[in-house]
Amino acid sequence: MKSTIIVSAVQQPCDKDRQSNLDFSIAQIYEAAANKADLVVLPELHLGPYFCQNEDYQHYQLAQPIPGPTTEILAKVAKHAGVVIVSTIFEKRAPGLYHNTAVVFDKDGSIAGKYRKMHIPDDPGFYEKYYFTPGDIGFKPIQTSIGKLGVLICWDQWFPEGARLMALAGAELLIYPTAIGWDRNDSKEEQQRQLDAWVTIQRSHAVANGIPVIACNRVGFEQAPDSDSGIEFWGNSFMAGPQGEIIMQANAAETKLLTCTLDSARSEHVRQIWPYLRDRRIDEYAGLTQRFID
Repeated sequence: MKSTIIVSAVQQPCDKDRQSNLDFSIAQIYEAAANKADLVVLPELHLGPYFCQNEDYQHYQLAQPIPGPTTEILAKVAKHAGVVIVSTIFEKRAPGLYHNTAVVFDKDGSIAGKYRKMHIPDDPGFYEKYYFTPGDIGFKPIQTSIGKLGVLICWDQWFPEGARLMALAGAELLIYPTAIGWDRNDSKEEQQRQLDAWVTIQRSHAVANGIPVIACNRVGFEQAPDSDSGIEFWGNSFMAGPQGEIIMQANAAETKLLTCTLDSARSEHVRQIWPYLRDRRIDEYAGLTQRFID
């Protein structure tokens, strides 16, 4: 990674039409570039409302190929602004085969790589298994002009294995585009527990691997189709350093462009004084490849 990089995360509402949401994202990218950002991260599936709140085959019309219309636009923006961009897109890979895919654009406008979401949830309001095939690229960092980026997506953020494998493969930064929120029927106490767990687990990935984390969530209420229910996306996007320290964080309601500077020398120093990778007992971890140990 460059000795220092300036990173930005766009916490935005995504409840409008595709063009309006994309225009907003692009405006934020240019604002970040004006602040000399090297990297801009956008929320998960930022092109539209979170359509996985119900199962409806008509939503497949939202999918697009990669490369495709949106990647062509963002590639031009990346080149013109001179920034690395992380965007997630509902990918149509083939008829009947779809993925939730992160695309990384380098500063020259090229597609540096992509990552297909590996862990696919299936919960009330988050019916992603209906739409997305689990990723088949694996946990491979994406090489860019600013370093190796370990890009994962939302539900992936709860699994330490994915973060560890990215780190072992050389990721210098963990990035989690996200769409996560509350059920308004939950108590305030339960909502706080959920948020605390979300922040804690991702900070722990920074600690356990000695590298920074960027978590970029959407914000605002999105009503479920044909229902009085919906999801209150809880924002709280943040950047954490290699010891899990919060460098910058948004609140639960604001639209905000977060920007901070990361120092690769600090990550290296942290790994020297907390040598978790050195002391791993890989000879005793065979059980991790089993579903359950009787």
